[in-house]
Amino acid sequence: MRYLKSFLFLAIILSIIACSEKPSPNTLIVGTMAGPESDVIAVAQTIAQSRYGLTIKIIEFSDYNLPNAALQDGTLDVNIFQHGPYLEDANKAHHYSLEAIGKTFLYPMAIYSNKITALKDLRDGAIIAIPNDPSNEARALLLLQNAKLIKLKKNGGSTLFDIRSNPSHYQFRELDAAQLPRVLPDVDLAVINTNFAIPAGLHPNHNALYVENKSSPYANLIVIRKDSAKKAQINQFVEAIHSPEVTAKAQELFSDAAIPAW
Repeated sequence: MRYLKSFLFLAIILSIIACSEKPSPNTLIVGTMAGPESDVIAVAQTIAQSRYGLTIKIIEFSDYNLPNAALQDGTLDVNIFQHGPYLEDANKAHHYSLEAIGKTFLYPMAIYSNKITALKDLRDGAIIAIPNDPSNEARALLLLQNAKLIKLKKNGGSTLFDIRSNPSHYQFRELDAAQLPRVLPDVDLAVINTNFAIPAGLHPNHNALYVENKSSPYANLIVIRKDSAKKAQINQFVEAIHSPEVTAKAQELFSDAAIPAW
């Protein structure tokens, strides 16, 4: 049912765009995930208009599966929501022809709890909720390993089957990333992306028990189709995203949790 709703949503977007006037080369349709990151991109939208004469139309998504599909089929010109491992997995799984043209910020993933105040207090058999999409699940498992809660196979891991050692017999719940803040009261720990944590009143610098460090490879990317005819305009949009005004807005919204990655 969730996927049916997602594809109906995508169909609505397609119909709206199809019924509108054909966009000019200076119009870019940009997909983001709903939440504070969209507010950051809205600042770049204003800068791109004033400095480069670009018209930026932002479409917000709540399902990680849709922005790449919409980019591949031409509904979008750009999307801004994913990190490198996610893009790599999506290209392989769906035979997309997408590439990164720039980076935005690292929004660190973190471990949260409503039941304990330190990881050392975590009980045997505790329930840990993690994202269920492949690359974010891999990211969460790596974070749990860095926090010394589990050990993964030598070559890392992207699924629960890649856990080599779980001496405290933790139980895992794989859930949609957007739902993790809502289930936090019902589990012992949840590993949550910052773009979903902040709107729920959680902050990696203030509420988290363990936070992804600055060396993480999971910075968000600015992604386009490889055959895009609008690369010149998109490069201007990238410059707008990298402006001091956008960085200031990100720091305001994420209270220093957003780390510039360019």
